[in-house]
Amino acid sequence: MTRPWTADLGDGTYRNPVLNADWSDPDVLRVGEDYYLTASSFGRAPGLPLLHSRDLVNWTLVGHAVERLLPEGEFTEPRHDRGVWAPSLRHHDGTFWIFWGDPDHGVYQVNAPAIDGPWSTPHLVKPGKGLIDPCPLWDDESGEAYLVHAWAKSRSGVKNRLTGHRMSPDGHRVLDDGKTIVDGDEIPGWFTLEGPKLYRHDGHFWIFAPAGGVETGWQGALRAREFFGPYEARVVLRQGATAVNGPHQGGWVRTAAGEDWFLHFQARGAYGRVVHLQPMRWAEGGTSQSNEVETGGGWPALGDAGEPVSVHPKPRLPPQPVAAPATDDDFPGGRYGPQWQWTANPRPGWTAGHAGDGLRLTCVPTSDAHDLRRLPNVLVQRLPAERFVVEVGIRLESTAPGARAGLAVLGDAFSWIGLQRDADGSPRLVHQFAESGAERERDAARDRPAPGGSARLRIEVAAGARCRFSADTGSGWTPSGEVFAATPWRWVGALLGLFAAAPPGQAPASSATFTRFRITA
Repeated sequence: MTRPWTADLGDGTYRNPVLNADWSDPDVLRVGEDYYLTASSFGRAPGLPLLHSRDLVNWTLVGHAVERLLPEGEFTEPRHDRGVWAPSLRHHDGTFWIFWGDPDHGVYQVNAPAIDGPWSTPHLVKPGKGLIDPCPLWDDESGEAYLVHAWAKSRSGVKNRLTGHRMSPDGHRVLDDGKTIVDGDEIPGWFTLEGPKLYRHDGHFWIFAPAGGVETGWQGALRAREFFGPYEARVVLRQGATAVNGPHQGGWVRTAAGEDWFLHFQARGAYGRVVHLQPMRWAEGGTSQSNEVETGGGWPALGDAGEPVSVHPKPRLPPQPVAAPATDDDFPGGRYGPQWQWTANPRPGWTAGHAGDGLRLTCVPTSDAHDLRRLPNVLVQRLPAERFVVEVGIRLESTAPGARAGLAVLGDAFSWIGLQRDADGSPRLVHQFAESGAERERDAARDRPAPGGSARLRIEVAAGARCRFSADTGSGWTPSGEVFAATPWRWVGALLGLFAAAPPGQAPASSATFTRFRITA
């Protein structure tokens, strides 16, 4: 079976993006011979995905660091643009640490003795509105611990600046009121400075941070002899003549062989924020103009002369099997793989375990059954490539009138295809959609009978996230409706989703079973 995307070209080179899905705001870490990456998960649960690689090119998803979002009461319903923003992943004193900003509550952290846990309960390090993109540093030279973060203007009225704190060595609290260590308004041409990643190198404190906006900006580097500044600033990576808009925030990692690499994201609309790998080196000499791409003077040189690479030799690391984060699922024993997340904190009874394969989703009674954007019980995963085909089998066991279940493309607009029970309990194939801003869905195609209450569903996704729906109810594949153009949420790419629902007032005992979920090129 052909994967929808692989970055490893099999000839000693790789192509970008190395992660061709919405792994937003990535940060990367090396521990021994292993590389780990985490990313934003916003309002989905579980949150804080954990990816693993041995070569920075071939990645697998190994779990999540947060099972449920806090405060619990605020994530009982979908909050697609809130929750876990822009985490930083670090390893200090034998412990893994992840810090992130919740723009409505403040800076949180979790920690664990190993990447597979157990992870601690989220701890609020610094409460406040608009605190985002935090990054800690335990400075081996001074023995001090520090924290830097950016600001979300939507919550705080402040942006384009970075605030620094001394932090307790146990990572539980900040030790001062904080100080603006970089004011982007004082750097000519810079705006929306955010996403800082803090490091120590060559006698300097270094901050890698993007500016200029997610779709149109550049990657900056800042350095100072003292943590609280003053900092010098340089542009070290910009779009230039490439097709890589942004390029936006990410993290620096050094291999055991001494090579330096930088992972960052590119915003690609409905596909979300895909992850690129750039070669990096510390160069000598160079110019000093603050808004030009720098290639020397002890500054980092990223990509190819400061522009993103599309194809490049892989890191000099032992060969690894070609891999990508999982997409397919047979749902053994009714369990779903780590590639799936709920659109809110899950509740007991949404799934049912059993001895065979297949995911049994309860047809949860809800008044929001006609707007998937408001359903908390939608199981979702990322779009895995620019072009792909997704298929899944469905059987609607519930005979209650109005019970429905299906396969969706979910964003600010959505469309789904699946099965629904008529007033007399007869099963029908239905295809629905809602455009951006619409409060209810409408028919995307005329209903048709679905004998036996089962079907095979398919969505073919082409360039531009243009989606063609079809179904097989026993007599072969039949196209359904017009092409649907997927749309992102705010900050979040479109998602593939499985759901089951019923009108209010019904007992939540009936279910729908999904089988053999497959994504191919």
